[in-house]
Amino acid sequence: MIAHQQDADLVIPLVDSLQNMFGENVINSISLDKGFYRPENKQLLQIAIPNVIMPKKWKKNKEEHEYESSKSFKKLRNKHSAVESNINSLEHHGLDRCPDKGMKGFVKYTALGVLSYNLHRLGLVIMKKREEKTHHVRKAA
Repeated sequence: MIAHQQDADLVIPLVDSLQNMFGENVINSISLDKGFYRPENKQLLQIAIPNVIMPKKWKKNKEEHEYESSKSFKKLRNKHSAVESNINSLEHHGLDRCPDKGMKGFVKYTALGVLSYNLHRLGLVIMKKREEKTHHVRKAA
């Protein structure tokens, strides 16, 4: 069970699970927040994944500062922003604070929040298709 664990404790089991699911040598990059940083985590991940974006929590030495200032690091780090945006959207759809008690309640609450987010996204797709169809009909007339 992953409840009551720190982010840094979850990194290696997460990557192992992803590699079991998708296969080894498939993941080209991984981007994690500072909360996941541990020197040993970064070293282990770099063995299996070519591009590990794991900013250091504490003061950086010159080499670490140069690496985190590199164009490739920044490019992959910027992709991480899209993930953070999706997390923010999930929070906006009810997954900010869970009022339910216990693991069963948490799982139910999380599932409903994800369903809410997916219904919202589906609605946006349907609205866009209707708009394109209407626009296409207007052009033809």
